[in-house]
Amino acid sequence: MSPPMLPAGAEADVLAELRRLRARVPQLTGVLAASADGLVLAQESAAAEAESLAALTAAALGVAQRLSDCTGQGGFRELLVRGEHGYVATYAAGDSAVLTLIAEPRVNVGRLHLEARRSTLRITELLDHGLGRRGAEAPPAGAVLPEHAPEHP
Repeated sequence: MSPPMLPAGAEADVLAELRRLRARVPQLTGVLAASADGLVLAQESAAAEAESLAALTAAALGVAQRLSDCTGQGGFRELLVRGEHGYVATYAAGDSAVLTLIAEPRVNVGRLHLEARRSTLRITELLDHGLGRRGAEAPPAGAVLPEHAPEHP
């Protein structure tokens, strides 16, 4: 289920988080927050067209979710594609949104994962708060958030 239209303040906060992510990982050439069904929530990109990338992300997400379920690996968390000219990485941001990153081939993949996971936590909180979900309190901008603990050592 995709989130309804975000209030302007929530969209601005998500965009600010995307910009902070790009500042923390300079090898990113584009970042996109989208609903799980392919609607652009916010984007900060010099490369790909946001609407097309969001639609492709939704298609890849569907396949990744089925693959994860079918192999007994549990719910979808992230997908990494390495191409000849760099990386495309997609991360779950709550139940209804995803974060997609486009990175240069020289990116440190460990750093990419670390920073993207931090941003997905922040984006999830912003979306929940912006949509008025009960118990959702958005932390102040720039707050340090706990990282996802790795599911496998």
